[in-house]
Amino acid sequence: MLNNSSGRTSPCVVMNGAQRVLVATTAMLAFISFWRAAAVVLNDMGSSAFYAGAISEHFVGKTAPWFILAIMLLSYAVRAVYIESCSMFVRGGVYRVVKEAMGGTLAKFSVSALMFDYILTGPISGVSAGLYLVGLLNELLRHAHSNFILNVNWTAALFAGVVTVYFWWQNIKGIPESSEKALRIMYVTTVMVVMMIIWCVYTLWVRGAHLPPWPHLSNLVYSNDALGWLRHTSLPYTVGLIGVLVGLGHSVLAMSGEETMAQVYREIEHPKLKNLEKAGFVIFAYSLIFTAGVAFFAVMIIPDSVRNNFFDNPIGGLAMYLVGPLSVRLAFRAFVVVVGVLMLAGAVNTAIVGSNGVLNRVSEDGILPHWFRQPHHRFGTSHRILNLVVGLQLLTILLSRGNIFVLGEAYAFGVMWSFAMKGLAVLVLRYKQPGKREFRVPLNLKVGNLEVPLGLGLITLTLFALCLINLFTKQVATLSGVAFTIIFFGVFSVSERMTRKRATAHAELDQFNLEPGEDLTPDVLGVRPGNILVMVRNYNTLHNLGAVLDRADSHKQDVVVLHLRFLHGIGEYELSPEQLFSLEEQKLFTRALELAEKKGKPVHLAVAAATEKWDAILRAAQSLESSTVVLGPSPTKPVTEEARTAGLAWERLPDPKPQLTLEILFPSGQEHIFYLGPHTPRLTPKEIDLLHSIWLELSSDLAPQEIHHHDVVHFALNELRQELGNSQREEVLRRLREHLREIEDRRIPPS
Repeated sequence: MLNNSSGRTSPCVVMNGAQRVLVATTAMLAFISFWRAAAVVLNDMGSSAFYAGAISEHFVGKTAPWFILAIMLLSYAVRAVYIESCSMFVRGGVYRVVKEAMGGTLAKFSVSALMFDYILTGPISGVSAGLYLVGLLNELLRHAHSNFILNVNWTAALFAGVVTVYFWWQNIKGIPESSEKALRIMYVTTVMVVMMIIWCVYTLWVRGAHLPPWPHLSNLVYSNDALGWLRHTSLPYTVGLIGVLVGLGHSVLAMSGEETMAQVYREIEHPKLKNLEKAGFVIFAYSLIFTAGVAFFAVMIIPDSVRNNFFDNPIGGLAMYLVGPLSVRLAFRAFVVVVGVLMLAGAVNTAIVGSNGVLNRVSEDGILPHWFRQPHHRFGTSHRILNLVVGLQLLTILLSRGNIFVLGEAYAFGVMWSFAMKGLAVLVLRYKQPGKREFRVPLNLKVGNLEVPLGLGLITLTLFALCLINLFTKQVATLSGVAFTIIFFGVFSVSERMTRKRATAHAELDQFNLEPGEDLTPDVLGVRPGNILVMVRNYNTLHNLGAVLDRADSHKQDVVVLHLRFLHGIGEYELSPEQLFSLEEQKLFTRALELAEKKGKPVHLAVAAATEKWDAILRAAQSLESSTVVLGPSPTKPVTEEARTAGLAWERLPDPKPQLTLEILFPSGQEHIFYLGPHTPRLTPKEIDLLHSIWLELSSDLAPQEIHHHDVVHFALNELRQELGNSQREEVLRRLREHLREIEDRRIPPS
């Protein structure tokens, strides 16, 4: 399956008789909690705290913290845009949303610009981690009176390369491993953030505090490379709005990572949208406190005369100017470096995860050949896309030579244009697809029957304003970003034409590996005993799977999806794996997995060759140790006949026969439940009242002898058994038929 670097495979077993089994695996989603999803995104957004404030101050001076704060507040609004888009499309992101709203050409442009962001995010985070580490090592070497000093930029570049290769391998293995590491990184980071905030507040209380200068035009101090082509005009110095936009434009790298939230959305467990909202709030609150807090504390605590010496590791400099003994401050700086290296390295991972998800969406749509999506033979991940992304990131690290300001200046072209196009696309979809949404960006005014999405419009307008100001002020970003976008757009366009010429109409289907396997057992499918076996036969009639996913608790019970491939001749037992697993099965499983993504719950897929329907279903349920079998109604048999046939097939099973619940679900929501094998009957309230009234009457008549409800049932069943074995049998059957007709008449609603 097209994946977000998921390493958990969903086995699909093809059984041919009892001896031959074929296992097909796909990169099945490993659904994660909102905490893990937030951790993955925060490894990107939160990591910008280690460099965003310093880079912004390098360009616009001491007013930078106010711009960082404004950008973090803007990120909350952008988050709302992403949540609304996710409520419409599970496999969303910029590409899908822009294509639905404005067509394929603008979608390819948007995703081309976005890829520039992802290719830069990994290197800028990795290099920043290296700079923190090198800064600490050189500091320790100076305290040891050593003459050996590490080359700052090249050592940082080498470290960034090693980290990138490490997380490439982690993503090859899959997202469960990488999300677990992201969560652990956030645990450690949170400890450091709490310690830093407390210590900084204490330092300011001891020494006194002065807020950074308010961002008036008179307080803005632009560096030589801050204005780009606008340095030849007086606009940044005379027009307040232009000055503010310039400051914001040089601070937008503080909110990268929103697009990764859309990619990780596929992986969030049920209830998906609610969990996405929770993750979004955690991301916003954490990054606001951490990123904006570091920017303010650095300006307020580190002296102006030395602060520029710590632009490459501002939190390390902050640690050195807190109150307290030097040894304690050095120890805290070492802790900061360890945390910074971990978190910034995690941002490298997030960039890989996000770009992999984006290119998967592009490949799904036939823009890239489906060869890119072919799952890894062992881990089931889209390793070819990962190889491409990581290769470009390593090249970027090499070309930058570890210079954080070169990377910082080049950054933000892609992220801002992708944000702006996303906002515009969601705005267009408000009118193009005006249906209900589970979530809507707030501030929507009603003028008659017309809705005016004021909040969404203001967000989109702000994003485009920042895009335009960046075009004129960030020369490196504009030139490199435009060049990269044009190249990627050209590659996508050419690849799309070539792919569409060679591809079938089903190129968008998920990809599966086919390899020999063992018998159909819980171990083979990776499911627990007591699972639910859902029968599917047509990708247009998956209502029974949807109903099961709605009510199943995936933490307690697994869901197995089984499709039967009927064989009508002995010769068909020699079919090749590709013939057994045909295009029909591929399409069916693709739709089943899409439904599982939407519900946020995993499924395990199986296709079994069979000659008789119910024998195959019940033998599969017996082998898998299932507790429940769920299917849709038969197009040819009434429900009662299906249940009778299932009961006869159950009797033919070898011992020990399992107790099974059979559920037949209709598209209308109507359901019929039957029990196969010995089981406790489901008594209606009316039947329970009848039993209780008989017990009361007998208890009074038999006193002082003690009698229980089960004694009444036992006695009645013995009496019925005796009557069925003697001359009263026909009379009993006549009365029973009459009783059943009365019940059936009551079940049929009046016309």
